[in-house]
Amino acid sequence: MDILREDTIAAIATPFGTGGTGKIRISGPEAYEIGDKIFRSVQEGKKIKDAETYTAHYGFIYDPVEEKKIDEVVAIMMRKPRSFTGENVLEFDCHGGMTPLRAVLELVLASGARLAEPGEFSQRAFLNGRIDLAQAEAIIDIINSKTEKSLDIAVEQLSGKLSQRVDEIKEIAVEVLAHLEAAIDYPEDEIEGFSPEKLDDKFNYIKEEIEKLLLSSRQGKIYKEGLKTVIVGKPNVGKSSLLNYFLEEKRAIVTDIPGTTRDVIEEYVNLKGIPLKIIDTAGIRETADKVEKIGVERTRKSAEKADLVLFMLDISQGLTEEDLQIYKLIKDKPVIVIVNKTDLPAQEDRDKIEQEFKEHNLLWISLLEEKGLEELRQKILNEILDEELSGDDNVIITKSRHKNALLKAKKAVERVIVSRETSMPYDFLTIDLKDCLNALGEITGETVADDIIDRIFSDFCLGK
Repeated sequence: MDILREDTIAAIATPFGTGGTGKIRISGPEAYEIGDKIFRSVQEGKKIKDAETYTAHYGFIYDPVEEKKIDEVVAIMMRKPRSFTGENVLEFDCHGGMTPLRAVLELVLASGARLAEPGEFSQRAFLNGRIDLAQAEAIIDIINSKTEKSLDIAVEQLSGKLSQRVDEIKEIAVEVLAHLEAAIDYPEDEIEGFSPEKLDDKFNYIKEEIEKLLLSSRQGKIYKEGLKTVIVGKPNVGKSSLLNYFLEEKRAIVTDIPGTTRDVIEEYVNLKGIPLKIIDTAGIRETADKVEKIGVERTRKSAEKADLVLFMLDISQGLTEEDLQIYKLIKDKPVIVIVNKTDLPAQEDRDKIEQEFKEHNLLWISLLEEKGLEELRQKILNEILDEELSGDDNVIITKSRHKNALLKAKKAVERVIVSRETSMPYDFLTIDLKDCLNALGEITGETVADDIIDRIFSDFCLGK
């Protein structure tokens, strides 16, 4: 990884496509020298390398070989160590569009920079101590956030909220470890601040704090990735109309003809800060139509992978064998049973339906008259939200990597507690306590392997 800190890298730092502006980012020891080779300020003789940090300069990018003007830009420079990467950073704000951006980037590369790998700017920020690994991972979460709540969680992690909580737990563990090792080395001496009687309280505190973080992981996964919610039912019960209601637009075709939806339609909906991935599926029924058969099979697969199933019935058609067959496919999943078309004459006894689906949440609605729909929203929230974690002060775990590290830390401290209960020598306690610290260190990057770091940053977009 040393080479990452020694050469100068560059990349386009804005999304591909046409826009008003686009950015070329350069980071490394030769950033300003490279910039001066191709940038000409409107202030004659003004050099980037002589400019003060955090200043912007208007001018033009020139091809030094052909003496050709390439683009009109603003050059922004940030001197180390107070830059994102901790290195000298230069950014050219160019006109948007891939043609001018590529032309400027090619000149930068020809002048001595290397094309950055995906996530390499963030990786340098981590390697140079500007951010820890949890903060670096929060950057990609900010970019990919689907709701304001998921953005808030990612911003809090970027500011170091998770890292701070982990460091607080580690601080207690390090203090206890130091006292234990001192007691091992100097058994005859009284160690200041060390009380064997209080060890149990310390170990239990560490375990409880880790469990609090783990408790948030399910909710965090939902905020980050969204809840995969599949709408299933036989044809023409109102599945597409329900999707359109959530989207507040006519995304899915709605007709009286059964089998209109022949494929799976996926859309994200913001439900009070939770990204709900709503999947409208083809109606499940026996059919000879080859295209519709493919849609039905995709419906079955979507239902199998769903986090939540909205199972729709049509009260005006009554409860059919077709409905019961569909229910058998999804009854072991988290299910909300939705009885639609209550504005029409019922063809089934209400008590019979409630008895048949008593194991699941059941709701009576009319999409046509928009009755029961707010209650449906609340039922979905009740299915997925843990009220204990709704406070603003809670740190929420959003990444599987962090969860796995916490699980390892928890198991390690549980081994410490067992060793303590069975009066094992302090040496046994220190071994497992170090394992706990190593696992917690994986979250912030202190003890994580190089190949894992490389893999994490390889998931970043180019230029970040």
